[in-house]
Amino acid sequence: MTKTMKFGEFASFKYGKMPNKKKMTENGNYPVYSGYRYVGYYDEYNTEANQLIIVARGVGGTGDVKLTKERCYLTNLSIAAEINKEVALPEFLYYYFMPRNLRYLDSGSAQSQITISDLERVEIALPSISEQKEICSYLQLIDEKIKTNDQINDNLLQQAQAIFTQEFLNIEGIPDGWKESSLLGIADYLNGLAMQKFRPKDDEQGLPVLKIKELRQGACNASSKLCSPSIKPEYIVHDGDVIFSWSGSLLVDFWCGGTCGLNQHLFKVTSDTYDKWFYYAWTNHHLQKFVAIAADMATTMGHIKREELSKAVVLIPSQSDYDRIGGLLAPLYDLVIANRIENRKLAALRDELLPQLISGQLDVSEVDL
Repeated sequence: MTKTMKFGEFASFKYGKMPNKKKMTENGNYPVYSGYRYVGYYDEYNTEANQLIIVARGVGGTGDVKLTKERCYLTNLSIAAEINKEVALPEFLYYYFMPRNLRYLDSGSAQSQITISDLERVEIALPSISEQKEICSYLQLIDEKIKTNDQINDNLLQQAQAIFTQEFLNIEGIPDGWKESSLLGIADYLNGLAMQKFRPKDDEQGLPVLKIKELRQGACNASSKLCSPSIKPEYIVHDGDVIFSWSGSLLVDFWCGGTCGLNQHLFKVTSDTYDKWFYYAWTNHHLQKFVAIAADMATTMGHIKREELSKAVVLIPSQSDYDRIGGLLAPLYDLVIANRIENRKLAALRDELLPQLISGQLDVSEVDL
């Protein structure tokens, strides 16, 4: 049995406050969060642990909802909600808002923002406290599995980096049978399309557009733009593809967020000659150098030029060494990709089940992970 209440009926809200920047440090007692970003430490806190936080304004993330894991200091880009726990659990509200977030409250003004008055009017369907506890217990099992996969992947990537360093960087000279090349010599770097020119037609179901934001967060969401599925196949991105953001926020990663369209400022990296483990590892190796090059550019949006790819040195092993090293690295990267895809499916399952659990259409006891 659920009842609908306005958020302001069982919660009080307060804006964060800007800290004294001179007192911010990396060694303070309490983390400082500005919107959705960690920005340092402070010797004071203004928010207790286990409170619901709404990103109120900023460059991105407006409407996202977080839970504080510890006492912290919030800047004025966030709103803290103190919940009457006899009516609602902060953990339940966190899950409640996770798939839908509160981005729709954004006023749409030049400065993206959500106000306390906006939050107070939000209507929320609340099961009983006992039902909220059961729902949270189940959803936390899914989150624990996602967290475990993330920890495994961190370890796998550390192992892969250690193997790459040992096999390619900690050697003296070029071994017999090996040769030098460049990133452009081992792979194709396909730049994406200006997707605003390729909107879905009226009779088409659009594909999400993979931009830098989506690559950084590892997934597309309801705010992602859509493109026509009729774009050339080479511009369609699939799970496991290597994507390299060469402008703005430079990063290279395995995309595991489902099928989407490749936007400009992103390279889709492929090769007809070499395996994924090889061109991913070498692109990743040169990333920090590319970041430094972009940072030195006197522009508002740092980027690297394709000629930098032709200058980035790559060592190509003999066939026997290539096969041996690939036998070590490829399984690690394949498992990272598999775990990320599983995490995406688990998150989708969590978000799909939540409304059914809240409405009573589905009982927690009926769900088998």
